[in-house]
Amino acid sequence: MKSKKYLFLTALMLVVFAIGLVGCKPAATPAAPAEPAAPAAPAAPAEPAAPAEPAAPAEPAAPAAPAEPAAPAEEKALVTWFQYDQDNEDPASDERVGNQWLRDTIPLFDAAFEGKWNWNNIPKAWDKMTAELVAAVIAGGDVPDIVELGGAQVTTYVNNGALMDLTDWIMAQEWYEDMEDSALDTCRAPDGRLYCVPTAERPYLTYVWADRYPDGFPTTPEQFLVEAERLKGEGLYAWSYFGSTQYGGSGSKRGLYSVIASFGGGYQDDEGNMVLNTPENVAAISFIRETVVKGYSPDTVFAGGWIEEDSFKDASAGAFPTGLFGYRYINPLTAPDGTQYSTGTEKDMLDAIAAGDVIMRPMFAPEGNTPGCNIDVQGVGIPVGAKNVEAAYDFINWLMTDQELYVNYVLGPGAGFPALISVQAHPDMQTPFYQQAAIAINNSKCTMAVSNLERPDEASEMIMNVIYKLIKDDQTADIATELQKVQDEYNNN
Repeated sequence: MKSKKYLFLTALMLVVFAIGLVGCKPAATPAAPAEPAAPAAPAAPAEPAAPAEPAAPAEPAAPAAPAEPAAPAEEKALVTWFQYDQDNEDPASDERVGNQWLRDTIPLFDAAFEGKWNWNNIPKAWDKMTAELVAAVIAGGDVPDIVELGGAQVTTYVNNGALMDLTDWIMAQEWYEDMEDSALDTCRAPDGRLYCVPTAERPYLTYVWADRYPDGFPTTPEQFLVEAERLKGEGLYAWSYFGSTQYGGSGSKRGLYSVIASFGGGYQDDEGNMVLNTPENVAAISFIRETVVKGYSPDTVFAGGWIEEDSFKDASAGAFPTGLFGYRYINPLTAPDGTQYSTGTEKDMLDAIAAGDVIMRPMFAPEGNTPGCNIDVQGVGIPVGAKNVEAAYDFINWLMTDQELYVNYVLGPGAGFPALISVQAHPDMQTPFYQQAAIAINNSKCTMAVSNLERPDEASEMIMNVIYKLIKDDQTADIATELQKVQDEYNNN
């Protein structure tokens, strides 16, 4: 028993000893230290480096060239077609007023739009401009940005697709509400849209030598015939007027139309048909024929070339129905009392009116009728195909919003009444000339002679040709028959 116990204790001691060996395992034996390396032989001292050559001083950098200033934006040309020529300085030119206006105004525009636009006007003959522009548009050629025009040309331009529709743009401008309705109407085509901006109204009236009609210019045809016979007895003429077939039949819209309209006649209906054979037209043409037959007008009324004006210039004719703009062209003047107005410029007529020698009156009319007359406007349009439409817009607004600039235009090439109502009260519009003109216009009913006809140029020529035939070439022809022939020919074409 004792031995078993002994054996048990011995085994237990062995287990404990074994565990102790595991938990107390010694660290790995360190490696023997390496033999120290023999000290290296001292290196031979290096040769001292030769001192470096001092670097040459750097060349100073050349100063940078100053940057080129940015080139200004290139100005673009505003191209216009006016009947006036800024390079024509001839004081005897019929268009000297417009020529001078261009010379004065082009530099103002160029200064106002410096760096943006410069104005390049190309003069065009007034009686060829319409055909030239239409041809250019149809051919896709060069056209201006602005074209000067009259309301009578609008339909021709529009029928040929030559003018931009400006209705929406015009109505959006600040000056639109200030426009005379009658002026705007002259810029409307038969479709009712606006194709030009009216700048000055040009109604027709009668210039009268006051001393030739001491009792006043007649107000009825009957009174006129009495006065005409009196003047004939004095070796004078009652009147002179443009009765030629020249210039595309424009005579049909001048003084002759004033007589026809005063008799209640006209050339068209509201549907665009030519209407000539009416009792009113027959009566008016019969009256005009009588004055020709009796010698109440000089033969020069049919000659053309504006020589019919000469009889009024020397006061051998007592009256001259024409457009308000006539004051620019009818000069020099000799009054019935011999007073000379001899500058050879528009000043002559203005001075004669201021002196009371010349007065302005409406056409006579049959009892109960309102005197009639044609009305046109001076205006501008923008052709189809214009390269700088924005320049055209700027030009129009520049002209219409600067009152002094606009007044100078009306007094110059505009040669009429301001189309802007507010400008009509301007001091420069209160002169004897405008006061006399107002007497005539305020007592007349002025309408466009040819506005609804689809082919106005053709119509004007046909109408003038038949009037000329009836009052000059064949004074025995039946008036109604001849008028009907022309009416049918036009309407059936």
